[in-house]
Amino acid sequence: MSVRNSLVAAAALTLVALGTAHADGLRPIQAKSIDLGEVSGVAYYTVEQDGFHVVTTLAQGKNGTPIRVVSVLSPGQSVVLSTSQQRRGLEISRAGNEVLVRRAAAVTN
Repeated sequence: MSVRNSLVAAAALTLVALGTAHADGLRPIQAKSIDLGEVSGVAYYTVEQDGFHVVTTLAQGKNGTPIRVVSVLSPGQSVVLSTSQQRRGLEISRAGNEVLVRRAAAVTN
């Protein structure tokens, strides 16, 4: 089984086990599908002493090499995921003790 197939299988199992994300936020360890056009994957977070650790795993297409990005968010902080092919990205933000996932405003360099 390829790394990409393993990633997809693990993501699918996680989504089935944990359910879908609430419109108003994400719960700890709850997987959320990420779709950035040709790049897709999953994101989830854990609560740690130094902040909320947001783990995002993405790959391009079926054969792309998966990459994992870990962002540590304190209240009021956010991370934006985007590609050069899409005008808008995806913002993962922390508001107090809640993590929100939403489409970001137009991304510029």
